[in-house]
Amino acid sequence: MKSGFLSLDTKDFIKGLLLSVFTSVISIVYTSVQMGNLVFDKKAIATTALTTALGYIMKNLLTNSEDKFMKPEGK
Repeated sequence: MKSGFLSLDTKDFIKGLLLSVFTSVISIVYTSVQMGNLVFDKKAIATTALTTALGYIMKNLLTNSEDKFMKPEGK
């Protein structure tokens, strides 16, 4: 059972956490390849991770159990 409109469950938070970690790693690797050196900027990593996690959580919060965005649960 998926979480309903304006509600979240534990899976939403776990998926958001995983997404934020993977996105941060990919972003840092991509930026490092472009610059030609590997630099771990903690502020950039934290900003990317937080932004990604919040975006994913907001998307899940505003999606109902039928994967319809901004639509209340059907009756």
